[in-house]
Amino acid sequence: MEIHLSEGDRFFFIEGDAECPSMEMERSSMMEIWIIGSPPTGAELEVRCWGSHSVSNEFSTKNVIRVHLSSTFLASENILDTSNNQNWEWILDQDRNWSELKRLNILATTIPEEFGNLTFLRELDMTRNLINGSIPMFFSQLKNLTTLSFQGNGLSGSIPWEIGEIATLEELVLDDNQLQGSLHKNLGKLSNLRRFLLSANNFSGSIPESFGNLKNLTALDLQGTSMKGPIPSSISLLTNLKELRISDLTGTRSKFPNLKDMKMMERLVLRNCLITDRIPSYIAEMKSLKLLDLSFNQLSGQIPATLDSLIKIDFFFLTNNNLTGAIPDWILNSKRNMDLSYNSFISPHRASCLQSDVNLVSSSSSSRNKSIPWCLMKGLPCPAEAKHHSLFINCGGKNITVEGNNYEEDLNTKGQSNFAPIETRWAYSSTGVYMGKEDANSLATNEFGLNVTGADYYKTARLSPESLKYYGLCMRKGSYKVMLHFAEIMFTDDQTFASHGRRIFDVSIQGKLVLKDFNIAEEAGGVGIGIIKEFNDVWVNGSTLEVHLYWAGKGTTSIPEKGVYGPLISAITVTPNFEVDTGGLSAGAIVGIVVASCAAVILLFVLLWMKGCFGGKDLENKGNKAYVLQEQGNLLKLVDPILGSNISKEEALGMLNIALLCTNPSPTLRPSMSVVVSMLEGKVPVQAPIIMHSSDNQDARFKAFEILSQDSQTRVTTFSQENQSQSSMSMDGPWKDSSVSLQTTDETREYSSSSMLLDKDLYDVNLL
Repeated sequence: MEIHLSEGDRFFFIEGDAECPSMEMERSSMMEIWIIGSPPTGAELEVRCWGSHSVSNEFSTKNVIRVHLSSTFLASENILDTSNNQNWEWILDQDRNWSELKRLNILATTIPEEFGNLTFLRELDMTRNLINGSIPMFFSQLKNLTTLSFQGNGLSGSIPWEIGEIATLEELVLDDNQLQGSLHKNLGKLSNLRRFLLSANNFSGSIPESFGNLKNLTALDLQGTSMKGPIPSSISLLTNLKELRISDLTGTRSKFPNLKDMKMMERLVLRNCLITDRIPSYIAEMKSLKLLDLSFNQLSGQIPATLDSLIKIDFFFLTNNNLTGAIPDWILNSKRNMDLSYNSFISPHRASCLQSDVNLVSSSSSSRNKSIPWCLMKGLPCPAEAKHHSLFINCGGKNITVEGNNYEEDLNTKGQSNFAPIETRWAYSSTGVYMGKEDANSLATNEFGLNVTGADYYKTARLSPESLKYYGLCMRKGSYKVMLHFAEIMFTDDQTFASHGRRIFDVSIQGKLVLKDFNIAEEAGGVGIGIIKEFNDVWVNGSTLEVHLYWAGKGTTSIPEKGVYGPLISAITVTPNFEVDTGGLSAGAIVGIVVASCAAVILLFVLLWMKGCFGGKDLENKGNKAYVLQEQGNLLKLVDPILGSNISKEEALGMLNIALLCTNPSPTLRPSMSVVVSMLEGKVPVQAPIIMHSSDNQDARFKAFEILSQDSQTRVTTFSQENQSQSSMSMDGPWKDSSVSLQTTDETREYSSSSMLLDKDLYDVNLL
């Protein structure tokens, strides 16, 4: 098809037009469209066909002022075949964002030098591709250029000082790249500049004072640039600013910059800028302010009362400062997203741990005050007994079981200014709002259908645009192993622009930085691959374990779309490095108690016998008087009258009966240690034996003891069998050679107790 353009003409191919050849063909087919002629100054070309086509021209390109060819797939070969300054070859696919050269999936190519020949070019936007290399100096030759955007690419090197010579430039958008070096003062000559976006790069040096000359600026973004503070005083001259974002500066502390004359401000972000000052009251004069983020500074004093006049404010973030005084009522009653956590306020008694959209966690100056909720106090002290010793969370997902551990669900969708406790076991706190997509979800799923490797918790995640903290609450003191599970599931694994994203954030545990500039996909070797970061000696000295994930402004912010950046985590595993005392008696303790008890009983009898309490030392010759008294029902006569009536006859009788059982002349008829423990604990009654007399058998008393022993065993074994699931004591494994059959019809029970050996019984005792 041949098209001729004349002066002032604008030519379009629109999807659905009869002239659009793609509508007559399969989308995978190829067709060439030839545009012939030399259009005069002012001609524009827009190609809006849906399908795959090769578009080229045979006219001099120097008079073209705007070339808008947008798609989601542009081949890497001959992406701009301008070898003869005549022919361009484009291969188009299926995108309907027709305005710029955006999201073209240009693979590993540099900016063509032939762009320098487009002397009438006004707009060049190659957002969200993978253009690498440096920014060429020849752009300074394009004296009509108003827009230069390479957002979301892989550009490196420094910004040429020659860019400052493009006097017509109104938009310079270079954020989400890998640019380095210092910002040249010559950039301050761009007096017509309205939008200047440089965030998420790796610059050095300070913000130039010459930026104060950019008086037409309405948007300045310097988040996560790794630059040094302080913010230059000349910034006060930028009175037309509507959006100012500066974050994560290094260097020395500074005062709050003078922004008094910025009456048109709508979004003000000065996060982690080392500001040591009070919040200026003139902020209340920014009547159009929607977002105020002054978090992670060292602001002090009270919140100015005049700020309640900010009726358009939607997001109000002051977390991690040193603010004091009372929390204003207009904040406590607010339905907007506000975060005052980690300050030193005088906490109101009516505040709650579930304060809707107002995050007040650890916002109090007190660490011990029973009159205010525990979550408002410093360190989040446990309101009850610190009893927890492990933690399993499926971040952003439902309840699942992995390797025998139950990972609790974490499906709360709130994340802009939210503290969400799960009883007093664990909680999370999230702060921030996504740029360009304020309603972005705080939970992530595997939307691209990646073949995610690893456990199921890698298929979901929780994320945050700024700060995300997880807490283990009411944890026992001691050393823990913390395992953090990550998998990147929000980028693709193909060769489209959606695979070009870079997620970078920091991780701290108990306030200590453990991961700096952490990139999940890079560490794991790709997207959809689970990775564990393990920390083996994390101490809890109070009762709270804190994991903090923080976005320092680095990485991409708009790939594959707005709102995809910041910290992301799939699961958390916390286990103790110490032996867990569950509150009961250990097996060793039980053995010690039982042995000591029996030994004490025997010793008691020996001492009483030696002192003549049993009727004198000739008792041995009389055949053990205790058994006779037992048969007669007069066992309490063994108690020395000198003790008087201040003893419990019931307890004394019980102890004497246990003593008789433990000192049975026949070792095989003595009760097992677990039986003795049950009797001492009162779980099994101590029953006196019934002795059958026989003149023909001098050992009839021992037969009586056999009856007693068997009866006690029967009761204890029956008790253990019927109450095993309810008892706090665990009997691990059957006794040796024991056989138990329960017949419910006649309630008869058969037992073999002759082989209930002491050593096996001691091994089996396990009280929880």
